[in-house]
Amino acid sequence: MIQLETIFNILWKGFIIGVIVSAPLGPVGVLCIQRTLNKGRWYGFVTGIGAAMSDIFYALLTGYGMSFVFDYVNKNIFYLQLFGSVLLLAFGIYTFRSNPVHSLRPVSTSKGTYLHNFITAFFVTLSNPLIILLFVGLFARFAFISPGVLLFEAVTGYLAIALGALSWWFGITYFVNKVRARFNLRGIWILNRVIGSIVAIVSILGLVFTLMGESLY
Repeated sequence: MIQLETIFNILWKGFIIGVIVSAPLGPVGVLCIQRTLNKGRWYGFVTGIGAAMSDIFYALLTGYGMSFVFDYVNKNIFYLQLFGSVLLLAFGIYTFRSNPVHSLRPVSTSKGTYLHNFITAFFVTLSNPLIILLFVGLFARFAFISPGVLLFEAVTGYLAIALGALSWWFGITYFVNKVRARFNLRGIWILNRVIGSIVAIVSILGLVFTLMGESLY
């Protein structure tokens, strides 16, 4: 019998992982904002859906790979969580220091179909397999992959990641659409710095708690 507490634990961890993976404004994030401003909110959101589906593909690939080393993960969870925190911290610093404005590209005058916007975003995200490293770090940090996991729990976890990613894209397109008259290049830069700072702070807290033998999550 699966306990409600276990399901809740899987849901919130998956949701947070989905948000963290989606939040940094790389090429696809900037593309999503551009399309929201130039084509409309729902074109931007469909772009986000394409990115989210690509992220889920890499999440499944990462989880499948880590499932073969369950025993190693179980025996070395302390070191893996340290590794996850350090990797997450490096990712946060990189996000903070990066300038997403450099990813801006000329926008086509044609809106295209929703399917076209979805597919282009999917493949833009898919073209960056380094996202697997981020998933490895996040899965280790949140102890998302554990021995003896049931199929229902695994499916719930990956659905939660998808929900987290889609919630982020829904929220960011809503926000950008609402402030479109005041949203400029500096706004993109500031938003990315805020995201990088939050990721770095969370990773530092996780690192400190792990070293103290406590669990932040």
